[in-house]
Amino acid sequence: MTDTPTTRPGKVLLPAEDLRTFSAALLETGGLSPEHARTTADVFVWAALRGVDSHGIARVPAYLELLAKGIANARPEITVESTTPAAAVLDADRAPGPVALTAAADEAVGRAKENGIATVAVRRTLHTGAIGYYVSRIAEQGLIGIGFVSGMPNMGYTGVKGPAVATSPLAIAVPAAHRDPLLLDMATATIALGRIRQARASGTPLPEGAAATADGTPTTDPAEAVMPLPLGGAKGSGMSLAFELITGVLVGAPIFSAFHSDDPQGRKHRQNALIIAIDPAAFGDPDAFVASVDTTLETLKRLPPAAATAGVHYPGERSAATAAVRAGSGIAVAPKVWQQLTAAAAEAGITVPDVL
Repeated sequence: MTDTPTTRPGKVLLPAEDLRTFSAALLETGGLSPEHARTTADVFVWAALRGVDSHGIARVPAYLELLAKGIANARPEITVESTTPAAAVLDADRAPGPVALTAAADEAVGRAKENGIATVAVRRTLHTGAIGYYVSRIAEQGLIGIGFVSGMPNMGYTGVKGPAVATSPLAIAVPAAHRDPLLLDMATATIALGRIRQARASGTPLPEGAAATADGTPTTDPAEAVMPLPLGGAKGSGMSLAFELITGVLVGAPIFSAFHSDDPQGRKHRQNALIIAIDPAAFGDPDAFVASVDTTLETLKRLPPAAATAGVHYPGERSAATAAVRAGSGIAVAPKVWQQLTAAAAEAGITVPDVL
């Protein structure tokens, strides 16, 4: 370990565990408890390992800012309310998303193992991070995980002028016997906001139908694009609206209607989520289920690939392979992010890990 921050002209590589420990230490300086800091760092490193850098270590400075401004609650009083064994509502008290949704996933697993299926709704959290992490955590226990998130409107809606709904994501993880789990993790937007910013910085044209100007006019010019368009047009916007209903409205914490009201508090950043865990044992032999999952995935892999393709892959397969590589070679951190991290470390007196 070095005592002074180190910067390099290009990306720096760090071992995953060192980056996890370093990130957790920084998050503790933001006020999180050691347990919550470690949980949040776990989610960031998981995303970075799988190549989802937009939700990886780059989020540490943003979370430190949320904590410093009091937008995120560093010491939340998280409560779980339940009137039936298979369902619960977790009030996050503005806890960071990784803290709230990890707790919700674990709560769902425990209840599903007793009842066959369980649903845990999360209200009043902030930036849930890569939701694939939480459903994967459920799949690691041999259960099927499903997750929905609703957030602040930042995406177009078919027929509406300007931002109307959120780029609300959906994730599903299904365990397998000998293969990596199936992991579907997708937003309801055609393109991520981060991709628009990257295209703007590089001057690269955007794909047709992916983004729009402030008044909702589709554009390929990244300098004019301010919001993504829904995936599949009315299909994506309809999914986002449905996710708002089954997350926020379901637990009395609507975001959409408040955002579009005259109440200034309606635009205060927040997110809601719904986590579902399904125990295959409630439907039959769980060993036979995961074996059949393997058979299904292997059948897909054996199908003849189309011309000019790199093979046939199922959701989550390539990101799992990326994680295996990065676990051995290290995680790359962009220069700007590394500069932000080392500056925060210097201010807090935290030792910076050696780069590879």
